[in-house]
Amino acid sequence: MENIKIAFIGLGVMGYPMAGHLSKSGGSITVYNRTYEKAERWANEFSGHAAKTPAEAAAGADFVCVCVGNDNDVRSVIYGSDGVLAGMSAGAVLIDHTTTSALLAEELARACEEQGVHFIDAPVSGGQAGAENGVLTVMCGGEEEIFNQALPVVDCYAKQVQLMGSAGQGQRCKMVNQVCIAGVLNGLSEALLLAEKADLNISKVVDTLKHGAAGSWQMANRLETMAKGEFDFGFAVDWMRKDLSICIEQARAYGVELKMAQDVDQHYAALQQQGLGRMDTSVLVKAIAG
Repeated sequence: MENIKIAFIGLGVMGYPMAGHLSKSGGSITVYNRTYEKAERWANEFSGHAAKTPAEAAAGADFVCVCVGNDNDVRSVIYGSDGVLAGMSAGAVLIDHTTTSALLAEELARACEEQGVHFIDAPVSGGQAGAENGVLTVMCGGEEEIFNQALPVVDCYAKQVQLMGSAGQGQRCKMVNQVCIAGVLNGLSEALLLAEKADLNISKVVDTLKHGAAGSWQMANRLETMAKGEFDFGFAVDWMRKDLSICIEQARAYGVELKMAQDVDQHYAALQQQGLGRMDTSVLVKAIAG
């Protein structure tokens, strides 16, 4: 990683620690955040550089990583005279870690090709804890040669990185991931209601079942907090609804109806109306309990 110049765009709960891992790897890191003071704070903490525009951050970078909120947020930092593409040099690689539509990934791949730069869509799974501990799962779409070039960069904050196919396939894999999480949380919510009615010790339930066929990350990390009514952490309902809308729309384009995902999405919509949109997705149990 020495002598490699990297720009990181977006210093939210995921991007801030991800950029930190890159800095610790020995690369030269320049960051941009919509709130400049946060970029300055990161630069002071990790001995990097803060830029005032995405174009300034991307200037001269070998790799530009983006981790923002949604499709429109990505477009706002990529395009225009102050955008990433305005600053990137020919041959550089744009890595988008934002969870977006596959259509946007394909759009960005074309825009990069027109400018002589390369593109990898690389949404992540693992949440804030995964980002902080450098153990994210990263699903990538793009050309294999470019993926191999980007791999040492992504490895700095990942435990699993896989090329899924051409541009957009990383995002489609992330859609599958989010549907799985919705299903697991739906099952855990119902299971918790049953366990509590049966007067089972939830800690013992988790310690026992997490080692068997019902085990999952969500069970190991969320079932006890769900039982305690603790939800002020983790991956927010607002973001999960954004992701599920992408999943449901993509599925419909294939003629597939994701009935469970739609039901969970409606539960989350009701929770948002109750002011719980910033709570962790495990708050689903409140909607299931009624």
